[in-house]
Amino acid sequence: MNNDIEKILFNQEQLNKRMDELAQQLDKKYKDQQPIVIPVMNGAMIFAADMVKRLDFKLTVDPIKASSYAGTSSTGKVTVTQDIKSDVKGRPVLFMEDIIDTGRTLKYLSDLMKKRGAKSVETCCMLDKPETRVVDFHADYFGFTAPNAFLVGYGLDYNGLYRNLLYIGVLKKEVYSK
Repeated sequence: MNNDIEKILFNQEQLNKRMDELAQQLDKKYKDQQPIVIPVMNGAMIFAADMVKRLDFKLTVDPIKASSYAGTSSTGKVTVTQDIKSDVKGRPVLFMEDIIDTGRTLKYLSDLMKKRGAKSVETCCMLDKPETRVVDFHADYFGFTAPNAFLVGYGLDYNGLYRNLLYIGVLKKEVYSK
C-alpha cells in the first residue's frame, strides 16, 4: 500500500496533536450539552473513534451512512443509506467527518438534522478542501486544510482501500486512473 502513495501530507504525530487541540475546543463548547455525535461513515470511522476517546463530556454516538461519490467523482446527489436511530429534537448534533470536499453531503445532512428539530448542528472534520467546494458550507472545527489532490489514509479511501493507513497521503495518479 505504501508504494501507492506519492507523498505523506500528515503523519500520525501531526494528526494526534491536532485532534488533541480540537478536543480541547469541543470540551469547552459541549461540556454541559450532551450532544449526539454523528460520524459520517465509512470515512469518518477512524477519525471519529479517535476524537470521541479524547472528549471529556457526556455524548451519544449514532453513525450515519451517506455518500455523494462514485469512484473518484461526486455524483452531485446525496444518498443516505443508513440513518441514525436517535431523536435529535432539542439536542445538539455534532457531525464527525473525514473530509469536506464539495460540501454537498454535510450541507444535506446538516439541513436534514435542522428539519428534524436539532437544537444546533455543527461539524468537526479532519480535513477541509475548500478548493473543491461547490456549495456554501464550512466546518465549525477542522484539523487541516487539504490540497486539491486525491487523498487516502486515516479513513479516506479509494474504492474501499487505504483507509487503514496511519497517515494521510496523496495517492499516485496511476493507481486511480487505470
